[in-house]
Amino acid sequence: MIFLYRTEPRGKTSPGGARAGGTVVRTPGDGHPTLRAFAIILAIVGIVMVFQLYATLFAISALLQIAFLLAITYFLFLLWRDRRADIAFWPARAQWAFYLAILIVIANIGVYFGSRLFGAHRLSINGLAGVGWLLVFRFCGYTIWRVWREQHTYL
Repeated sequence: MIFLYRTEPRGKTSPGGARAGGTVVRTPGDGHPTLRAFAIILAIVGIVMVFQLYATLFAISALLQIAFLLAITYFLFLLWRDRRADIAFWPARAQWAFYLAILIVIANIGVYFGSRLFGAHRLSINGLAGVGWLLVFRFCGYTIWRVWREQHTYL
């Protein structure tokens, strides 16, 4: 089945006065990128199930989690490296609050991923423990924002 549609609205004329009739031919596979993406995902799942690659999938998952933690840490390092000259002029209290908030965020993420990868049992982040785990991010983010805002007020 081939779908035809116009690329320009009807009634629009070209500079010479002739009607523009640009038609593009599309196949059904081009019209459904989401369906194609789900088919690729199902093919990968089928390969994992047929060849029983569960241990390999777990190892790849562990490596991706470690890479994610390292990427977050490297991003924060790059932010610090670009701004360390400005931060050096801040008062000692603001520097301590800023750096400790960043270290607590990294430690919070590290505890979660560390317990998932290297712990005897996983850290279950649900219920009250999950609320506390998420509140650490909120409080540290607020601390970072507040210190940054106080040090960049030009009044």
